[in-house]
Amino acid sequence: MRHLMSPLDFSVEELDELLKLAQDIEAHPDKYAHACDGKKLATLFYEPSTRTRLSHEAAMLNLGGSVMGGFSSASSSSAAKGESVSDTIRTISCYADICAMRHPKEGAPMVACQHSKIPVINAGDGGHQHPTQTLTDLLTILNVKGRLDNMTIGLCGDLKFGRTVHSLITALVRYTGIRFVLISPEELRLPEYIRHDVLDKMNIPYEEVVRLEEAMPKLDILYMTRVQKERFFNEEDYVRMKDFYILDKEKMKLAPEDMYILHPLPRVNEISVDVDDDPRAAYFRQVQYGVYVRMALILTLLDIHVD
Repeated sequence: MRHLMSPLDFSVEELDELLKLAQDIEAHPDKYAHACDGKKLATLFYEPSTRTRLSHEAAMLNLGGSVMGGFSSASSSSAAKGESVSDTIRTISCYADICAMRHPKEGAPMVACQHSKIPVINAGDGGHQHPTQTLTDLLTILNVKGRLDNMTIGLCGDLKFGRTVHSLITALVRYTGIRFVLISPEELRLPEYIRHDVLDKMNIPYEEVVRLEEAMPKLDILYMTRVQKERFFNEEDYVRMKDFYILDKEKMKLAPEDMYILHPLPRVNEISVDVDDDPRAAYFRQVQYGVYVRMALILTLLDIHVD
């Protein structure tokens, strides 16, 4: 039995196979419409979510399986009564075949998988990892650029708390020719442990800049993120940071014609709506790719093969 806690749980070869499966699902959805008949997915979300929870549910329904709503916040579960994660997952293992868990505490899904009888998908744990978003990002980059190597990736915004950024870096450094431009204010720089333990340790070239305009001309992909209010300890710091970057039509004039914009969503103010019609805006396509890649992940973790 396999779980997904981090993008590193799959080798590069396994990731490539997973992405190929997702592309085949997109091309031939009818072929997979009954692959999970009789299977049940439980969604255990201790934090609010729209895209991640619904895309897991849509993925299972598209495969012919069913969804047990589980819960969409800790207050609507027995966690409000003090039940531990390990006891919750032991219970859910009696009901479902696979589960997706989001939790505000780093490492909580790892605790769950150690006590689970069913595959557990980490759907985000605090500021740590968000591996299914990373799979979505990889599929999006592959589809819009045709490759996952030899690229300059700009990561902009909240690089300190942004678990999507942390997961994406961890996954992309395994491909050749990857370079990063880290765009953030001083207060939201990439954590030192990722710079030292991942980028420096693997000799990945990167530069840190504050101005978005400085980075735009050299990028193949620009990955925008929101400043996450829920990660800040006080309102004053959040208000000071929240509009630090706003990508608009004027800034897009600085970007190459084949540079694509990704965003894990939800956005607040960091991408102006006037960018939405730009053919380089890939963030809503990214949402659709998230369903295909989660379908491929569910099939892989349940060890279901479709000829």
